[in-house]
Amino acid sequence: MSRISKTARKLEQLAKVMQGKERMLIVMQDYPDPDAIASAASLRELANEIADIQCFIGNGGIVGRAENRALVEYLDLNLHQLDTIDPGKFDLIAMVDTQPLTGNNSLSSEHLPDIVIDHHPITTATRKVSFTDIRKDYGSNSTILYEYLAAADIIPETALATALVYGIRSDTHDLGEESINADVTALTQLYPIANTRTLSRIQRGQVPAEYFRMFAVALDNARTYGFCIVTCLGEIDNPDMIGEVADLLLRNKSSTWGICLGFHANKALISLRTSIQGANAGRVARKVVGRNGTGGGHYALAGGQIPMKKWTKTEQRRIEDLVRRRFLKAVGGDNFRGRKLIP
Repeated sequence: MSRISKTARKLEQLAKVMQGKERMLIVMQDYPDPDAIASAASLRELANEIADIQCFIGNGGIVGRAENRALVEYLDLNLHQLDTIDPGKFDLIAMVDTQPLTGNNSLSSEHLPDIVIDHHPITTATRKVSFTDIRKDYGSNSTILYEYLAAADIIPETALATALVYGIRSDTHDLGEESINADVTALTQLYPIANTRTLSRIQRGQVPAEYFRMFAVALDNARTYGFCIVTCLGEIDNPDMIGEVADLLLRNKSSTWGICLGFHANKALISLRTSIQGANAGRVARKVVGRNGTGGGHYALAGGQIPMKKWTKTEQRRIEDLVRRRFLKAVGGDNFRGRKLIP
């Protein structure tokens, strides 16, 4: 079955699920990235057009990066904190770019979603959901949602097209090895509609001095172990910095694996990156968190979280040591002696 026919069939099923419903909650990751934001906005547009459903978009954390906040403002999204609303008051609950009980969203286990559209490997809890569309080979979840819009003959307006372009480019690292032909096709079709000047302005948004301080901490704490690089940010207010630092670490020419750790809201949060083709960062993330937490991702990038019972410096140091040791063992870097990245 072709991608187009599969999406058309899925659209018919989704329309039946939405038929007769009035209110839908769309749940993103706690700390949504451009792919999640664009996916949520696209599902809202789709639900409005095919079923006239009123949609609310929610997440459990903050939109930390300046670029992501600018994107939310550009789309005029009114995001709702999940702890301030009752999911039980909605006719439908949908999830985009995340799945139930994965640890990176705050939807209570008491509320199983009705719809899950994601591009990460399917979880056990997701198999119980009535409507799912899981395409783990796709580089971007925005690509999946764009295909739904196209199947419904909906041409996204400029703002939404711009967000989808951003979502695809950011999650595939500008159509790098995580992308497939579907991502390329979607980007090619969306690009003429998007406002690239606005997108450039969003991506180059101004940041506070704290942003640079966090990078200084990351570089000062960074240690190399052969082909691996590890750093810890300590306690942070902006969890998005963890992924941004992980991206930076892998630019070190001698590193093919990188990990960044930070502590926020009684959790240890990690981001992993690798430049090795055929590797599986998601599998490594699950090994790093083990039974202590949850983790997963794609071949080149992944993340995880470990809930903390004690919010103390001693506990933070223990988890930092645990994460470092598990990471190095999982990727084969445990035979190297650690050295400061910047002596």
